Amino acid sequence: MTGQAVGETIPALTAHAVSVSLPTWSANVGYEEGEEWVISKMKTGYPRFFINKSIQRFAEAIVKRHGIPGEKAMLVPSRPVANRCLDFIQSQNTLLDSSKFRILEFVPDPTKLRTDSSTKVLPRLTAVIYPEQCFPAAKTFWQHSGDGISSRRAEYCHKAFLEGALVEKGYAEDSLRMYKGPKRYQKHPSADLKDVPGSNSNGDLNGTGDGQEHIQFVEERFGRNLDVARSNNAKTAVRRRIAGSLTANVEPEAALDLPPDEGRKRNVEGFSEDDVYLYPCGMSAIYNSHRLMMKAKGQMKSIEFGFPYIDTLKVLEKFGPGCLFYGHGESSDLDDLEKRLENGERFLALFCEFPGNPLLKSPDLQRIRRLADRYDFGVVVDETIGNFLNVHVLPYADIVVTSLTKIFSGDSNVMGGASILNPRGKFYHLLKQTWQHEYEDDYWPEDAIFLERNSRDFVSRIDRINDNAEVICDILRQHPRIKQVNYPKYSHTRPFYDACRTPAGGYGGLLSCTFYSLPEAMTFYDNLDTEKGPSLGTNFTLASPFVILAHYNELDWAESFGAERNLVRFSVGLEEGGDLVGKFRKALAAMEQVKV
Repeated sequence: MTGQAVGETIPALTAHAVSVSLPTWSANVGYEEGEEWVISKMKTGYPRFFINKSIQRFAEAIVKRHGIPGEKAMLVPSRPVANRCLDFIQSQNTLLDSSKFRILEFVPDPTKLRTDSSTKVLPRLTAVIYPEQCFPAAKTFWQHSGDGISSRRAEYCHKAFLEGALVEKGYAEDSLRMYKGPKRYQKHPSADLKDVPGSNSNGDLNGTGDGQEHIQFVEERFGRNLDVARSNNAKTAVRRRIAGSLTANVEPEAALDLPPDEGRKRNVEGFSEDDVYLYPCGMSAIYNSHRLMMKAKGQMKSIEFGFPYIDTLKVLEKFGPGCLFYGHGESSDLDDLEKRLENGERFLALFCEFPGNPLLKSPDLQRIRRLADRYDFGVVVDETIGNFLNVHVLPYADIVVTSLTKIFSGDSNVMGGASILNPRGKFYHLLKQTWQHEYEDDYWPEDAIFLERNSRDFVSRIDRINDNAEVICDILRQHPRIKQVNYPKYSHTRPFYDACRTPAGGYGGLLSCTFYSLPEAMTFYDNLDTEKGPSLGTNFTLASPFVILAHYNELDWAESFGAERNLVRFSVGLEEGGDLVGKFRKALAAMEQVKV
């Protein structure tokens, strides 16, 4: 069998894997029920749902040194994120006195800065300390906002913390006053903690202490050091790749000298990589796009159009004035919205996925854009499933958001996200001004280096994944005991997809199917010889009983919008087509033995 044992990382033996093996239907149910036989074996999990163990260890070390029994810590990249995290935790625990909460900033010890500190990535993060009974609220912020630190950042900073190179800010300031002495004796770099060499324009530090183990690891994998210049080049290359102007599979230093690929560049007048903003993960891009849209246009309800990935809806419901939810995403829903608008209702923005996950329906972006222009609301489109090589949605959106964790990376070993502003959008100048004032680059440099390396062959991977997905889709559609196959090519919303499809674009690598009975679904899933776990967009085929995993406590609600509990989702990979077909046929044959 291809798949890993329960709780093993996907990919196998990968320290920063973003998926975890749940190889049987019962393992998925056991995970949702919190059963010991599953939970005790979990080496990792999807990072927003399962706080990586390296992050847990670091948080525990901070509380041990700076806290008291009964406290926990949530680790985030910066003070502004910590402020938002603390505000949310307190809003959910209003009976607790504010003295029970505090924020600690951790910065490089200025007395231990090396002479090459201006070129190395410096460790820095912020901890929100809270009573342990508030963990559910803290975890909710972590999951929905996507603004927690990454596991690579945790390991890097934890090492510096243990070595005394990363210290609490108050201690650092005290050390600095003693260290500097009379002005005439100052010979070391300024340690104003926002102007340490390597900081960028928003005050985020880009340099580092030793972290030699991790530097060596990156050197061995990619032949480069974890330094400021290389990580900045990696981020620039990623932004250009997202913009569509960089398609060559070359080192970033060489890539930055190449002319733009005009054939694949997003065809919107005035657009460039300057309108691409990187975030720690896709959900962070969505959360912050909603937050900054509210900052720009005011506190107003938003619209969620179509059955979405769970956390997008939760962000709109929990981090603002609320949400009007059209879970079916049909033309009749747009009719209802238009009537509401005609009657004077107003909204901040409409959020949608193109196509949706897991039902793969495509919204009518042309009609949505016309309504938005007429009634003055924004449009935010999540293009993760379609990806910009297959679909061109930017002309219809004010903001495009995407998870770079998925097919853009493909290797399932790094998180990342982006928000993309449309320079021809109605609110562009307002949004651009807001982003320029509010945006901070919290994307950890080491993650950027891995993401850049993974994404170099992004273009060449897409065609094969498109082809493989269509082959699997056809096999499932032809089988009499498969109830429904969900794929953009065969959806009644295909005309809306085709209206945005690029000239060479396909229908993507994600599909799902439903069964006539739960025993058939379970038998098929258990006998499918692929990797099985959360996430999508991997270079290898990955299956999941998505509705069970994402909506276990609201199954009836999900089914009311067409997301049946026996649905299995497939993210199709790069495997040789014949081998993949054989694996699906074998699972179908096992299902045929089920008596219903």
